[in-house]
Amino acid sequence: MLSLLPVIIAILLAFITKNVIISLFLGALAGVFIINGLNPIDSITTFIGDYVFVQLTDSYNAAVIALLIFIGGFVSLMEKSGGAVAFAKSVSKYITTRTKATLATWFGGIIIFFSDIGTPLIVGPIFESTYDKLKVSREKLAWILDSTATPVAVLIPFIGWGIYIMGLINEEFARLGLTESDFSAYMNAWPYFIYPILAVLIVPAVVLLKRDFGPMRTAEKRTTEGERYWPNAAPLRQPAAPDLQAENNSRPILIWLPLAVLFVTLFGLLVPEGFPFEAVSGSTFRVALSTAYLFASITLIILMISFKVHTFKASFEIYTTGMQRMINVIVIIVLAWAIGMVLEEMGTANYIVQIIDGNIPLVVIPMLIFIVGSVMAFASGTSWGTFAIMLPIAIPIAAQLDISIYICIGAVISAGIFGDHCSPISDSTILSSTGAGSDHIDHVKTQLPMALLNGTITVIALFVGTLTDSPLIVVGAIALMVISVFIMSRLPDRKTASEQ
Repeated sequence: MLSLLPVIIAILLAFITKNVIISLFLGALAGVFIINGLNPIDSITTFIGDYVFVQLTDSYNAAVIALLIFIGGFVSLMEKSGGAVAFAKSVSKYITTRTKATLATWFGGIIIFFSDIGTPLIVGPIFESTYDKLKVSREKLAWILDSTATPVAVLIPFIGWGIYIMGLINEEFARLGLTESDFSAYMNAWPYFIYPILAVLIVPAVVLLKRDFGPMRTAEKRTTEGERYWPNAAPLRQPAAPDLQAENNSRPILIWLPLAVLFVTLFGLLVPEGFPFEAVSGSTFRVALSTAYLFASITLIILMISFKVHTFKASFEIYTTGMQRMINVIVIIVLAWAIGMVLEEMGTANYIVQIIDGNIPLVVIPMLIFIVGSVMAFASGTSWGTFAIMLPIAIPIAAQLDISIYICIGAVISAGIFGDHCSPISDSTILSSTGAGSDHIDHVKTQLPMALLNGTITVIALFVGTLTDSPLIVVGAIALMVISVFIMSRLPDRKTASEQ
């Protein structure tokens, strides 16, 4: 039972401190104390030398860290270039109806896939005046921003989220002796990212079918009657001051050309290796991706200088500052690798398998992983921390119990995003309220029924998917979501305190 202690400590501290770095560090350190004895100096030096430094000297891990740094620099340049604002302004004259406004916001959130944090603060302020003019609620704007921030980011394999997840997967595969590449495993698990897929697709379903339900329908009714907020609302609005020079000098080309260079470079380097028809090694993929991000960043810096958005010095400082912003992510992933190594040495997964085997039906294991991960993400407000703690548990359990590893990976990813969406302390939820200029509690209230609907469908899909072992279950989940939106939209509203 002692082998469970690092996991328990990490999860409890994530709930209490809301800090995933502290939680992972103390959880892993507790495991080293158990393995190595209670000598504090010896255990700490062992932890640093044999568990942390080892991760940094591994060639795969070093490549992931370098790639994350390249991504951080590029994202920072994109956020500061003003290209997204210029692009939005160029298409704003075509947005004349409520449906067009909401779909344009949804599409804009998907385009800004490279920055889950930047999406709400870039897209929200662009569309808020249009929403007010067309009498669409700020709560709906916040919901669309939240639905196209982390859910979109987690579905893209070549940005920070995908690289982070693949890094966690690769570490566990290496321990289990599995030869499949991390990229291949990610793509095979992708159809089981049920909740993120539903979270993205429920937006056009609700908008095109005109089927708002629950508190969102009430908020929309209030807005059409001329009331932007509820009487006691306290809108969040704390984005950074706009960069007027960037907004005045920027052009849409500053967003689409660097992305085009990124994709052309990436595919240009991978196609000769047989991609996408043949498996490409993880090292080849990471080298190609790092090169693509470097070329895209150089392109963007040249454009920023050409259009006098920023000087070379300012552009380079933005680039290096973005690299520095990835330090937290790098610390988290290194500690996640370290605690995974500790758990392997303690035999945590083996112990959990012994408890489960013969006592719990295997078909419910992915559902249980989803529920536990959701509670953790909700209480801690972090999906990244949920991935770091749950994947080193879920993958070995799936392998030993002969359950689909891909479904269990999908259960963890879905849990992290679902719990994050429901949590009022999640940074992405707070940023969505801020970007939309919405009252934060009103955003949580209106989004919660949508999230719970998709969460329930995810549980059902994981159960059926475990029985059938078919990735096509995602198609059934989408169909069930559309049908459910129809049904929910016909239910009578219940008055909330903010309406009374």
